[in-house]
Amino acid sequence: MPCWRAMTPQPSFIRRREDFTCLRCATVVHGNGYTNHCPQCLWSRHVDVYPGDRAAECGAPMEPVGALCEGGEIIVVQRCVACGHSRRNRSAPSDDRDALLELFGRPVPDQRSATVPARCGRARSREDQEDTVMAQAAEPPSGTRDFLADEVRRRKAAFDAIGAVFERYGFDPLETPAFERLEVFAGKLGEEASALIFKILKRGVHEASGEADLALRYDHTVPLARVVGSYGSKLGSPYKRYAIGPVWRADRAAKGRFREFAQCDIDTVGSASPLADAEIIWAVHDGLNALGIGEFQVLVNSRQALRGLLEAYGVADELGDKVLGSLDKLDKLAPEVVCAELVTHGLPTPTAETLVADLIAPQAEEVRKQLDATERGRLGLAEVDRLLELTAGLPAGRVVFTPRMVRGLDYYTGLIFEVTASGYPGSIASGGRYDGLVAKLGGPDLPACGGSIGIERILAIQPAAKADQHRLQVALTVLGAQDEIMRLAAAIRAQGLRTGVYLGSSGKLARQLAWAQDQRARLVLIYGPEEQQAREVTVRDMDSGEQTRVGLAEVAGFVRHHS
Repeated sequence: MPCWRAMTPQPSFIRRREDFTCLRCATVVHGNGYTNHCPQCLWSRHVDVYPGDRAAECGAPMEPVGALCEGGEIIVVQRCVACGHSRRNRSAPSDDRDALLELFGRPVPDQRSATVPARCGRARSREDQEDTVMAQAAEPPSGTRDFLADEVRRRKAAFDAIGAVFERYGFDPLETPAFERLEVFAGKLGEEASALIFKILKRGVHEASGEADLALRYDHTVPLARVVGSYGSKLGSPYKRYAIGPVWRADRAAKGRFREFAQCDIDTVGSASPLADAEIIWAVHDGLNALGIGEFQVLVNSRQALRGLLEAYGVADELGDKVLGSLDKLDKLAPEVVCAELVTHGLPTPTAETLVADLIAPQAEEVRKQLDATERGRLGLAEVDRLLELTAGLPAGRVVFTPRMVRGLDYYTGLIFEVTASGYPGSIASGGRYDGLVAKLGGPDLPACGGSIGIERILAIQPAAKADQHRLQVALTVLGAQDEIMRLAAAIRAQGLRTGVYLGSSGKLARQLAWAQDQRARLVLIYGPEEQQAREVTVRDMDSGEQTRVGLAEVAGFVRHHS
């Protein structure tokens, strides 16, 4: 797994050096990077800015909540009134007790074990606070996860299964750095997405500037555009690539929403042929099958068809994006709610009702008639019908024309699709054609299409594999003759068996058998003094409890046939 090192240690927070005005008494304070409180009233601004946070400064007042005397200095404990952030400031000499008495209305204690009343009203000792901080430090950062052995194997198996499918379709793997230069992303993702970029501050002599020059990978599409622009002549045309790996979003962490998660993308750059669109859907289809998802449906539509639909129903161009955005909610909201929203956008009530009724009809025949009445509608319908012909080899009803399906208003230019499956919320895969996007992201102006499998959403719903699938196949006890035990373990591993040797300090057989049981070992090899003298090994089946004596030279072959 990759690791990252900055050339010089990074500070835990950025020191802001600009002057600021106290929000309590209006005193202008000279900020030197260390003084972030008002010397008159002890108000402190909240200025800790940790790498990756979107907010550069909370800006809310820090209210004093307690104080203690430590090492001849007064320690003022403050808490942010907005976000609850707390800090301890060495902000006054110990002889300035009168000012603190005025603030708190009580004397300042003069012992190191003083307690500080927290906002909840419970007195917390310094040791209690330190224990809380240590417990939080033991947790992974918010929005990230630790994956233990069984989950790592489960995820790797899923990634390998999808990768094997993409390889069969002739797609090449691509790995790009975990971080890119900030300008690679700047201004290319839209305002909302740009706010979710994890920025990396400058290092070394430039760290005091507080500026960022790098960013963690937001998605796999922007790096693809950079690679195509840098290595275009070496990649061949069309360039077919897949990428499976982590991306990062500086989003607010919540249940099911992570700051670090895996994306699984497949793209073809340099082909405008409808065969490329069809191949993406075939590959995504087989990838979902490889993950064990049997029943699902691919909903397809066309941006041309959507624009033709608006023309057919007399929707003005300036209302187009708003109307399409409302129609995209038909899967989530009641039809009458969507109708009401369309009316607020400026559509006449009869037009809104007719449009919604035609889109939610079980058959798309009425919509097809309307599309056939406009040039743009006919072009879009031809795209959809050609795709249906090229995917006719998939199971019947697997790919269906869905006129109400809208996605990617900012960048999709042709066919679009998303995949839904019973038991999975939302879509589990999506994609489409995005001609011009590579150029917009900094690469050459080439046609492109692609798709993405929502691997995290799928893994979250699918049941985990049984733990005993990765049990230890052979466990070796250590009751002397350690050199022979190591040679025996090597011989068994050479047979392709997962083998472990007892590494504890106990010389008791019962303790070592308990260790083997914890490791879910299938077979245990006992090579004690009696076996050593006879040059034999006792093979114990941990499932049945049966034991068999086997010659030392034959034990590797024996366990291979019985494990």
